[in-house]
Amino acid sequence: MRLGLINSAFAQAGRDTRFGLETTKKLGFDTVDIFTDPLDIDDDERRLLRDTCGDLDLPIVSLCCVALGLVDFNPAVRRFHVDRCRSFLDLTAELGASNLLLVLGEYVWQKEVIPPLEQWACGVESVQQLGEHASQLGVKIAIELEPFHMSLVNSIDTMLQFLADVDQPDVVRANCDISHLHLVHTPPADVARLAGKIEHVHLSDCDGKVHGDLPPGRGVTPIADYLAAIRDTGYDGVVSLELEYSPEPDKIVEWVAEAHDATAQIMSDLGCR
Repeated sequence: MRLGLINSAFAQAGRDTRFGLETTKKLGFDTVDIFTDPLDIDDDERRLLRDTCGDLDLPIVSLCCVALGLVDFNPAVRRFHVDRCRSFLDLTAELGASNLLLVLGEYVWQKEVIPPLEQWACGVESVQQLGEHASQLGVKIAIELEPFHMSLVNSIDTMLQFLADVDQPDVVRANCDISHLHLVHTPPADVARLAGKIEHVHLSDCDGKVHGDLPPGRGVTPIADYLAAIRDTGYDGVVSLELEYSPEPDKIVEWVAEAHDATAQIMSDLGCR
């Protein structure tokens, strides 16, 4: 496996793109994931991402996309978000990344107004359209498992059902987020159910109660147990550290360095890097 970082760690601390990428390489990461929006960046930013990562020999592996409107009950809203996600997929291919990490939405109104199966069907149809576009570009889609009560995909059961309903196994696959699995009380042994379906992995720690995205060792997540289970499925791709909203933005380099070193040690102990 290789160890990567989602560049939002630096962006959310107010550091610019080049600084984040250069520091990512300096700290010893193998790869980087990019959190951006193709509708918000210009050609100069696109070139900056592509050229800087090329100069640093820092491969871009994944782009992150939150598209809650893919499950909206309004057709016009869904069409906009499908088109926006197509732009994400185009940028994924342009930057030489292998997958688009896709965060779906949540059920609205506590499932009391819109029948849940209708929202589920909207999500499946939207992702099927995106899967066709991804296939044409030669990239994958990795569906995020979110640890929130109303999220469409919030367990291994719902992940497997969603992937089965989309029915594009070579293109639409799973993202395995370690702290999210812990937050929904998934035993590490259950990761085996995702064997052959994992496209990407996110790694962070948490307090076991609320979403946290902490450096490993600052929470209670049995990270080594989950990572060993992921390794045992045969997965040999990238493990990307996800660090969101550091409590001390002025010390973001130290925050990321701590997370890198702790994760690198876990991977070394498991013999999987």
